Amino acid sequence: MSSVVRIVEKQLDEILAIARNPAQIRNAGTLAHVDHGKTTTSDSLLMGAGLLSPKVAGKALAMDYVEIEQLRQMTVKAANISLYFEYGGKPYLINFVDTPGHVDFTGHVTRSLRVMDGGLVVVDAVEGVMTQTETVVRQALEEYVRPVLFINKIDRLIKELKLSPQEIMQRILTIVKEFNSLIEMFAPPEFKDSWKVDPGKGQVALGSALHKWGITIPLAQKTGLKFSNIVDAYEKGYVDKLAEEYPLYKTLLSMIIEHIPPPNVAQKYRIPRLWRGDINSDVGKALLEADPNGPTVIAVSKVNVDPHAGLITTGRVFSGTIREGDEVYIIGAKSKRKVLQTYIYMGPSRIVVPYMPAGNIVALLGTDDARAGDTIVATSFADKIPPFERMRYISEPVVTVAIEPKNPAELARLVEALKEQVIEDPTLDVKIDQETGQILLSGVGTLHLEIATWMLKERTKIEFTVSQPLIRFREAVRARSDVFEGKSPNKHNRLYFYVEPLDETTIELIATREITEDMDPRDRAKILREKAGWDTDEARGIWAVDDRYFNVLVDKTSGIQYLREIRDYIVQGFRWTTEAGPLAQEPIRGLKVVLTDAVVHEDPAHRGPAQIMPATKNAIFAAILSAKPTLLEPLLRLDIKVHPDYIGAVTSVLNKHRGKILDMTQEEYMAMIRAELPVLESFTISDELRAAAAGKVFWSMQFSRWSPVPETMLMDLVKQIRKRKGLKEEIPKPTDFIESY
Repeated sequence: MSSVVRIVEKQLDEILAIARNPAQIRNAGTLAHVDHGKTTTSDSLLMGAGLLSPKVAGKALAMDYVEIEQLRQMTVKAANISLYFEYGGKPYLINFVDTPGHVDFTGHVTRSLRVMDGGLVVVDAVEGVMTQTETVVRQALEEYVRPVLFINKIDRLIKELKLSPQEIMQRILTIVKEFNSLIEMFAPPEFKDSWKVDPGKGQVALGSALHKWGITIPLAQKTGLKFSNIVDAYEKGYVDKLAEEYPLYKTLLSMIIEHIPPPNVAQKYRIPRLWRGDINSDVGKALLEADPNGPTVIAVSKVNVDPHAGLITTGRVFSGTIREGDEVYIIGAKSKRKVLQTYIYMGPSRIVVPYMPAGNIVALLGTDDARAGDTIVATSFADKIPPFERMRYISEPVVTVAIEPKNPAELARLVEALKEQVIEDPTLDVKIDQETGQILLSGVGTLHLEIATWMLKERTKIEFTVSQPLIRFREAVRARSDVFEGKSPNKHNRLYFYVEPLDETTIELIATREITEDMDPRDRAKILREKAGWDTDEARGIWAVDDRYFNVLVDKTSGIQYLREIRDYIVQGFRWTTEAGPLAQEPIRGLKVVLTDAVVHEDPAHRGPAQIMPATKNAIFAAILSAKPTLLEPLLRLDIKVHPDYIGAVTSVLNKHRGKILDMTQEEYMAMIRAELPVLESFTISDELRAAAAGKVFWSMQFSRWSPVPETMLMDLVKQIRKRKGLKEEIPKPTDFIESY
């Protein structure tokens, strides 16, 4: 757990002197597929900054500061560190983030990218560009984070594949080509060419993090090093000499300084992408310049719980200077707080600093209401500065476990600890089942939940049971319903709704936050008309946009008395309805709900939320049940690399589990299979793939999309879910929610 370190005044003065000069700051982090060597690479960087002894670097996994990370040899959180490095006779402060590679922890990557200007993408020389490599590069480019490439584990090409120097060179060029094709696909148009990596310009490093050496092509040319020398070093046993002459940390930190822009350069193009305010305003100009004298504006990337100090907020200072004792305003929480202490990170430790200027990553104590994705500003600018864009997570919580304390008296403490974990990791979701008293914890995958429950036990020391993982589904409709009347319990109010499927274009516009609930209705209507073909009146009549499950509420009434007074209650009823649908009490996805007419009682006492919300819910439920309702199941995308001899065995495993092959390519010693697989079928897939390919297989899985459950399975599955939840097995009918239809 985190500890606070106080360093001597001279060191602190040096750090602050650099921190005040944006040209001598870099904000970067590792990005990679799981097991490609990010954390071992970070160890080398720590060693170079004098924070780890050379003997343990490469084995220490120092940035894996959570105990289970050390036990599982896997990063599950993002860790920050500030590195001091001299280059070209100047000192630099490199704020560095080591991020997880496993797809279950991709939310940590999303949050970390907000504070980074550059990403050191680590790729295993044998496995090459894998699914998660593609995912993190795409995420980075969406946040306008510039990638550079480190091809790691060159030793595997020599020792395992026995490649010749010429073949090694060819393998490297293949990986560079694959990597640049990702940049061509996902980079912002203005950077598609300039951000492609060129080995000849030193934008690609090659090496072995385990053996602590690394080179770039310009460095090799300058010193006369050839690939044959590298092969020799392994065959004749002088790898240590290679590490002495070409230390990895020098190569990588030099590449970061040369090719990742300083904050005052990066913010000129990142701010218009990440911040929706007026860039010509005083605040906008300060953000573009990373001006330490501008108004304080901080983007929060994570919040974690220190058992001694409480909640610690980590974020990037994009403008101004944050000081101990400052009063700040947290936009998301709409609250004012006093900064009790400011820190910079050293892995698991924090160093107390009196202030931190724009362009740097900072940790704050005292801003307890802040959450990942929030914006913190100086109190004098409360309500005057628009927030940063909300973060878009690419994975959704689709797997659930039920948690029950062995001692019921400890339920409240367990719930409190879980709420803290959700603050630290917003891709977790906690619900209390009011019927059973069970705690339902949802995550993006089984490993995500395994780690979360392990950490819960470590923190609370409470004994609890965890159920087998259950899949989260979504409810949807496949047709337009008739209009249904919802009556309030007192029969004094009547609301008329129909529902229909929301088109995929609109869902994508909500997912990418191109349309939001709080934007100008005219701007939103224009986008919907032009991009999704919406009718003008409907586009103007949007009352609510649910960006969690992607549903929209539209008002198509005209001249209804007292409707404005009950609008908020209808919106609340709509949100309440979409959280648990009528088929199986699963969240509703992709629904357009249209209010066509209403009769509202003139007396406010007869039209409160207790009357309007049930009327809304009952009419929508009845409409859903008459609009060809279905369940959507989550699909995973699998990228499998396997020896060509085992293609048949692997495809038969996929076929057995309702897998669908999307693409297949073959190289000399490796076949690449891209497939989709229902999460429901994925629990034993790892063991089966290993057995089918005699262990000669690499694969990765990530959330792909929601897809309708096959018609042949639908009714049985709905009944199973209802039975598991203690609901009547019989599927409800529209008449169960309205008197007649």
